[in-house]
Amino acid sequence: MSLKYAVLAALLEGEASGYELSKLFDIGLANFWPATPQQLYRELERLAQDGLVEARTVPQERRPTKRMFTLTDTGRARLRAFAAEPPRRPTAVRDELLVKVQAMDGGDPEATRALIEERRGWARGKLDRYERVRDRLLDGRTEEEYLRTADRIGPYLTLMAGIAFEEQNLLWCERVLDVLKRRVPLG
Repeated sequence: MSLKYAVLAALLEGEASGYELSKLFDIGLANFWPATPQQLYRELERLAQDGLVEARTVPQERRPTKRMFTLTDTGRARLRAFAAEPPRRPTAVRDELLVKVQAMDGGDPEATRALIEERRGWARGKLDRYERVRDRLLDGRTEEEYLRTADRIGPYLTLMAGIAFEEQNLLWCERVLDVLKRRVPLG
């Protein structure tokens, strides 16, 4: 899959500038499809050239003119067709830390422990951020109320995947640290 479909899906939220899209990616899509602002701006230009999004300029006082992007009918149709296709291949984990853990027997167990503790901290931070996003989405409603009444539930469902992923990441880190503690006593 290309970034194209992630951008088109993000624009289902409504008209957005490149800056607003980059913030949306940071909060709502980074758990499954990260992108830098530069990648987003390049992709928006390609999508506009392909007729999948429209851009309009909005003058601003004391700031540069901004471009606002919206989905075209062609973009919506392409996104609808994409959403109905099966994924090309199953998810594959590609994680440098796992290679380092695999190789730890030939290295320094303390260094591995530090890397796992760092990963645990990142996972906790991301989980906290995702839970704040969930609280904002729910806005005092129960999950059942939200899912029954919200205009769009896709962002919530992908957020649930991000939360589950980081919860599993934390469990794995805790398990690894426990194993390392028992196998390699602290100095």
